[in-house]
Amino acid sequence: MTAQPLPRLPLGIQTFEKIREGGYLYVDKTALIHRMTHDYSYVFLSRPRRFGKSLLCSTLKSYFEGRRDLFHGLAMEQLETEWRQHPVLLLSLASAKGGTPEDFWEVVNAQLVSLERQYGVERTTDNLGARLYQLIRQSSERAGEKAVVIIDEYDAPLLAVLHDPERLEQMRTATRSLFGCLKDCDPYLRFTFLTGITKFSQVSIFSELNNLFKISMLPRYSALCGITQEELETQMLPRVEQLARDLGVTVEETLLRLKQNYDGYHFAEDLTDIYNPYSLLNAFDWGKMNDFWFDTGTPSSVTQMMRKYDKGVMRFDDGCTCNASEFDAPTEKMVNPLPFLYQSGYLTIKEYNRVTDRYVLKYPNAEVRNGMMQALIPFYVEPDTIQTNSVVADVYEAILADDLDTALRTLQAYLASVPYAEHATSEGHYQTMLYVVFSLLGRYMQMEVRTARGRIDLLLSNRTDLYVMELKLDRPAAEALAQIDQKGYLLPYTLDGRRLHKVGIAFSTESRTLSEWLIEESK
Repeated sequence: MTAQPLPRLPLGIQTFEKIREGGYLYVDKTALIHRMTHDYSYVFLSRPRRFGKSLLCSTLKSYFEGRRDLFHGLAMEQLETEWRQHPVLLLSLASAKGGTPEDFWEVVNAQLVSLERQYGVERTTDNLGARLYQLIRQSSERAGEKAVVIIDEYDAPLLAVLHDPERLEQMRTATRSLFGCLKDCDPYLRFTFLTGITKFSQVSIFSELNNLFKISMLPRYSALCGITQEELETQMLPRVEQLARDLGVTVEETLLRLKQNYDGYHFAEDLTDIYNPYSLLNAFDWGKMNDFWFDTGTPSSVTQMMRKYDKGVMRFDDGCTCNASEFDAPTEKMVNPLPFLYQSGYLTIKEYNRVTDRYVLKYPNAEVRNGMMQALIPFYVEPDTIQTNSVVADVYEAILADDLDTALRTLQAYLASVPYAEHATSEGHYQTMLYVVFSLLGRYMQMEVRTARGRIDLLLSNRTDLYVMELKLDRPAAEALAQIDQKGYLLPYTLDGRRLHKVGIAFSTESRTLSEWLIEESK
């Protein structure tokens, strides 16, 4: 019996119509979409980049245009009975990143011109808000149905200038000129939907549309974007099986690796596991698991945020506590970067305390953690990330050859060659620098930091050996070794079966490199 061909992967395709007509893989979210559009009239959803927000907007567009043919075989086909044809005004601000009101006007104007032509609305002004109002009112009156407004990536122009107060104020004024009309359009609107990464409070969307319902952290909509475990093991199972064949491992092992690399996002207090859809699709296409999400680039707003709040970098492995109220704080006035890093996808909810209404945020998965370390190299180590990654690979190869001494000599020579950074004046900077460099080894080897009696700085392991490593700044390596014994860091691994090694490492802030190390094999 001939096997059925797998549906094509919708790589780079964000249009629902193209996916359905082209026979591409589509994970059915239409039951949630039907519920959302009947529960609320004004909705805001924030999700990280590459999580399917644009595809969701396109799906909404097809639904409200009454394109029943595109929903054949999906949940929506049975749920919807009327299939009314509404005028749909879809605007995307994803490309409005020039940072000037002129750039914003050009991007929006081009889309308004197209919509005015589509719905036969005559342009009588250059004011963006006035034109949007005319489009909504006249398209609704002519169609005899209320209009639908969908605005994708509303915050892209604002995030582009987040750390420039003067330009940020200009962009806020520009966005207000567009969105300010929506409240007055209520009699003509059936549904309004906005997406973005984060929330800017001083934009008319949020200050004037007080009936805009934010579903971003509502448990029943946590799976509206992204892939759940059930969807992965049912609708995407044939692709998982193909990936297992590509990797030469079992389906069970493949599911475990996918979970470690791309799962772990939680967008609500119920902690429903969500996979990054972009990374999953690319893993299926490549037949291997890379850090695909970070390969698309790290927004400068994130790296600048990390530099500004660098004292928290090393705490992300253990988890950082955040009050629920902080998630609703204005992005442009935040004093705590955690909500922004959460909304951007670099941290996620790992625990929730109902009594205190507090969240614990950590890295979602290995892909994000590895990518974050890559993003921090230029700020804590050196601008040449290629050289840093090359040295890390050399260190890894030496460890594989059971030659830790050579590995540390390689690292010592490299750190000594790194140009002195003017802002590297604190012990905290050097701690973070070592943390970043050693964390990069986590791409190749297991990395752990906790035991029942304390925190191990670094634990590296391969098939035959396990290294418990303790780092000290401006203190002797012997003191690091003593701490390993005092804290009993080796005890959890005595029955592991591999050779155990204690490694004490001293770092000198004067020479800015490793000054000495001691390696002892445990008997």
